[in-house]
Amino acid sequence: MEHSEPHSPGLFGSLAGVAKNTLRLVLARVELAALELSEMRNHVVQLAVLFALVVLAAWFAIAFGTATLIYLVWEALGWKILLILAVVFAVVAVVLIMSIKKLILQGKMAMSATMAELRADRDALL
Repeated sequence: MEHSEPHSPGLFGSLAGVAKNTLRLVLARVELAALELSEMRNHVVQLAVLFALVVLAAWFAIAFGTATLIYLVWEALGWKILLILAVVFAVVAVVLIMSIKKLILQGKMAMSATMAELRADRDALL
C-alpha cells in the first residue's frame, strides 16, 4: 500500500483561496448591509407618514387652541397675548429641536450589526 502525503496547493492556489474567502466575506457583509438598509428604509417610511399625520393634527390643535385663547383673553391683555404666545411657541420649538438632536446623536438610525461585523473583520485582518 502506498501512503500518499496531502498535496499542498502551492502559492497560486493559496492566493486563490485567500481571494475567494475574502470575496465571500465581502459579499456576506454587503448582504447584511443591504438587509439592514431595507429594514431601515421601512422604518423611515413609517416614521415619515406618522410624523406627517402628527404635524397635521398638531397644527390644527395649535391653531384652534390659539385662536380660542386669543378670543378669550383679548379684552384683558390686548396685544400682549400675541407676544406671550410667540414666546411660548418659541420655547416649545427649542425643546423639540433639542429632543430631535438628542435622538439623532443616540445613533438609532445607524446600522449597528453591519458596523460591528466590519469592525470585527478589520480587527481580525489587521
